[in-house]
Amino acid sequence: MPRARMGFVSLALLLALFGRSVAQEAPAPAEETSKSEAKAKSGTMKKAPRRARREAPGTYMGRRIADVMSYEGAEWLIRASREEEEQPEAMLDALKIAPGSTVADVGAGVGYTSLRMARRVGPEGLVLATDIQPQMLQMLVSNARTAGVENIRPIRGTATDPKLPEGKVDLILMVDVYHECTHPEETLQGLHKALKPGGRLVLVEFRGEDPNVPIKPEHKMTFAQVRREIEPQGFTFKEKFDFLPWQHIIVFEKPADPPAGATKAASAETKEEE
Repeated sequence: MPRARMGFVSLALLLALFGRSVAQEAPAPAEETSKSEAKAKSGTMKKAPRRARREAPGTYMGRRIADVMSYEGAEWLIRASREEEEQPEAMLDALKIAPGSTVADVGAGVGYTSLRMARRVGPEGLVLATDIQPQMLQMLVSNARTAGVENIRPIRGTATDPKLPEGKVDLILMVDVYHECTHPEETLQGLHKALKPGGRLVLVEFRGEDPNVPIKPEHKMTFAQVRREIEPQGFTFKEKFDFLPWQHIIVFEKPADPPAGATKAASAETKEEE
């Protein structure tokens, strides 16, 4: 083949390849671009899924989980000023605990509240006193023995399971404890199982709304935060008391099961409507 012709063919081949490359890199026509923008604005184009937000370690629903109070600081639980600051008898008066009840003091510590509850339920009643620290329970047993109280049963719980008997408890009380639970959902599920239908869960927490309460922020909770955490676990808010100097008393209820007759009647009505 003559050199002139070979050069012409090479030039033609280069132009063809160059043209194809330009066509691939060229922007889409204006009409197609406007269609893509319209789809994006209308939401018809698929978007990359957002990643679910994860809680930072040591937090739950936006709050910091407080450190568990060690048994080495147990003296603080029986400090002389506690009677005036927390008014435990007035708090228990508001709960109207019936004699003969089975109640639980979760996070009982050395038994400061358990002993008072034991007197209220009487010899026919029972106090289930739970704690995750065996040293606390040892001190509780010693204090109960000294006080001559025999209707308290100590229970070693865990961070995820309060170890309470299922469906046997009339009232569960947590005094300055819930905000320290490292696994709030698992703990609440265990408490829910332990309550009888219509049983009550009571949280006593330092008021997070009040900057004048002289407690570290992580050891306080607002009423709104308590409801936000407790209600999704199957509890119904019942009432709140705010007469204590520094604390909320917040009462929740495990909904009572509907009577068997009512359930059957509702099923019959549904079938008739169908």
